[in-house]
Amino acid sequence: MQELSPVADKTQKSAILSPIAIIGALFFIFGFVTWLNSVLVPYLKIACQLNNLESYLVASAFYIAYLVMAAPSAWVLKVFGFKKGMAIGLLIMSVGAVIFIPAALTRTYVFFLAGLFVQGAGLSILQTASNPYVVVLGPVESAARRISIMGICNKFAGAIAPIALGSVALKNVDQLKITLATLSPAAKIPLLNELASRVIVPYICIMAALIVLAVLIYFSTLPEINTEKEDESTALANTNKTSIFQFPHLLLGVLALFLYVGAEVLSADSIIGYGSSQHILLSTAKFFATCTMICMIVGYFVGIFCIPKYISQNAALVVSAILGFIFSVLAVVTEGYVSVFCIALLGLANALMWPALWPLALNGLGKFTKTGASLLVMGIAGGAVIPLLYGHLIDVFTARTAYVILLPIYLFILYYAAWGHKVRR
Repeated sequence: MQELSPVADKTQKSAILSPIAIIGALFFIFGFVTWLNSVLVPYLKIACQLNNLESYLVASAFYIAYLVMAAPSAWVLKVFGFKKGMAIGLLIMSVGAVIFIPAALTRTYVFFLAGLFVQGAGLSILQTASNPYVVVLGPVESAARRISIMGICNKFAGAIAPIALGSVALKNVDQLKITLATLSPAAKIPLLNELASRVIVPYICIMAALIVLAVLIYFSTLPEINTEKEDESTALANTNKTSIFQFPHLLLGVLALFLYVGAEVLSADSIIGYGSSQHILLSTAKFFATCTMICMIVGYFVGIFCIPKYISQNAALVVSAILGFIFSVLAVVTEGYVSVFCIALLGLANALMWPALWPLALNGLGKFTKTGASLLVMGIAGGAVIPLLYGHLIDVFTARTAYVILLPIYLFILYYAAWGHKVRR
């Protein structure tokens, strides 16, 4: 895999910083779009009159696109290159935002899910391009630090997004729920239609922002990178490798990332609804997703200042997995605000997992990097599966008990951090 080593002269330093700034803007945009789902889950549950399992199809429709689009994403980047590929991904996302308009006008849940799927499809291209970009733009030992910086951009947007959309979509929704409970099905329709229409203006603004950013990326000075070129040691190690499936540390990394994304999405997308299940008003609970994002931002700052100076990438992953397990146990055995706070603290535990998993999984892939990255992007489909299983468990047990699904997830991530990433045969 081609690396751009850090250099002393200012010209080359600015050549690295400029692409990082551009990629940071991308991470902010798709962070904003992604973490709107934490509001959409409880919002659409009311607007479209859904049960718990159905409401978590919001996350499933969005993240299953990563699985479906993994191979097409690699093809797009191979044909058009990284820069043009990212512009294409942004335009696809804008189409998904447009679909929200007829979805809101007709209050049709399938249309909402279609819009989310298309947005996820565009994001899969962006993720496939941007994450290896950050890994390549500098030494591999500090890749987690650079991805942590991107994570701050992503989660800062994630902290803003639920408040921004929640202030519109969930305005006076607690009183609305009380009113709806007293009305006949026919009498509910006008109120539900008004509620559904609240997302039209926000998604028109999102569409416009995505189109503008796509144009800016297309005409930017963002350089192309060549991941087909291997250094001498990597090329020698991969002499007998003919398939991506000959890298078991990558395959285990894909599974670890699948589980991690599922846990991260679950902790962020469920916390508002979970707060409501703990008898906390939605007018208050709508801020809980922001608390999760703030915890993640704190974790990313830890990564920036500590990796690799004080702690290695895999050691950070070990600590993160242990914290995730502890906070999950505490969330299940406590109640009310304490339990909700433990779910928010999962943001701290999850923060360094993404930055650490990517470089560990991509290490030594050389010319297989693009294909490896596309497989890792497929792992993001964990966000489609784990929350849906959680939604089913809520209907069977309780919202609090259902969080036991997190325990085996963090145990496997702990295994990968300690031993799995070393497997080479």
